Amino acid sequence: MYRAPRGTTDILPEEQAYWRYLEQKVAEITHLYGYERIDLPMFEDASLFTRGVGEGTDIVEKEMYVFQDRGGNSLALRPEGTASVCRAYLEHGMHSRPQPVKLYYIGPAFRYERPQAGRYRQHGHFGCEAIGEADASLDAEVIDMARQFFVRLGLGRFAVVINSIGCRQCRPAYLAVLKEHYRPHLQEVCEDCRMRYQKNPLRLLDCKSPACQPVADSAPKNPDYLCADCAVHYAELKRCLAVLDIPFQENLRLVRGFDYYTRTVFEVHPEAGGSQSSLGGGGRYDGLIEELGGRPTPAVGFATGMERIVLGLKREEVPVPQTPGPQLLIAHLGDAARDAAMKLAAALRRQGRAVLLSGGSRSLKAQLRQAGKLGVPLVAIIGEDEVRTGTVTLRDMTTSRQESVPVDRVAELVG
Repeated sequence: MYRAPRGTTDILPEEQAYWRYLEQKVAEITHLYGYERIDLPMFEDASLFTRGVGEGTDIVEKEMYVFQDRGGNSLALRPEGTASVCRAYLEHGMHSRPQPVKLYYIGPAFRYERPQAGRYRQHGHFGCEAIGEADASLDAEVIDMARQFFVRLGLGRFAVVINSIGCRQCRPAYLAVLKEHYRPHLQEVCEDCRMRYQKNPLRLLDCKSPACQPVADSAPKNPDYLCADCAVHYAELKRCLAVLDIPFQENLRLVRGFDYYTRTVFEVHPEAGGSQSSLGGGGRYDGLIEELGGRPTPAVGFATGMERIVLGLKREEVPVPQTPGPQLLIAHLGDAARDAAMKLAAALRRQGRAVLLSGGSRSLKAQLRQAGKLGVPLVAIIGEDEVRTGTVTLRDMTTSRQESVPVDRVAELVG
């Protein structure tokens, strides 16, 4: 028997209320902060991510789904949204629009990683990007938006964690002292960290292996090596967060998993979990547009995985609105009654009423049992007598009370 591929999941009808709720809150929060929706291709030229996300990242080296199409082009399923938004910004000349250009997206992302709670190889992804403004107040606004999104969802127990990882000017000096710190310990750390030491040393700080924690904890701290401009930017970010009354924690090992980040990085962590259960995160990526062929353009963004949020909603028992199901099932007995039932169902649906039409030629008892299992409160019964008199027998499934009503009154009684 076929099963969903490992790392994927079916979102069944009983789970859909959570996803509708999330999409509603996404639409609300993005409207409040002036973001417009963009829908992106699910696959892109693979080099977009190799160049933008970074060759030394786990996403590019281990997690991307890469394939060749029939034309011999190397394509990749979208592992994240920021690089695609920047590609669209360049392709469609959005630099000519009023800056910053604020865009949000919602859709699937694909990463070949170890499946875990709330994280799948195909997972729902919501992100927002603000492109064209360098001021730290925009970083604070994006953090405020992320925080308000989780507050509006009903997830009240979380912490905002921030750090600054510098820029192209000051980061090389920091990486040099970081590698100097790690050099005597290379035989103590995990194999992945030995590879990161060569390819992507900043990610050494992000390792979760227990054996690597003492070395990472004693490493030089990034903010101590910021250039003057980055130090001013970081101080201004913290000042703006204070103005907005946003409590935050500093984690000087926070680096995020993409090479394009500069200066500000941040995550939102549930109080019940650690960094591996992050609800979402983001940061500034001032060099990405230029890396993809555009002129120097500052930008900052935020993204989150939808499945992990659903887990949080369930864990905190947040009540999620349910979409009301059909209020009426039309039962019928006999061929003439079936035709009359079909006409009534069509007429009610055209008036905007959600109704179910019983199928086949089951007994009335079986049709009433179907209504009970589906939780439908009313059943309109049509038999030979009802066809002849132009009525239906309306049965209340809660009280079992029945009454005969004219067909043209059914709509007002259903509501």
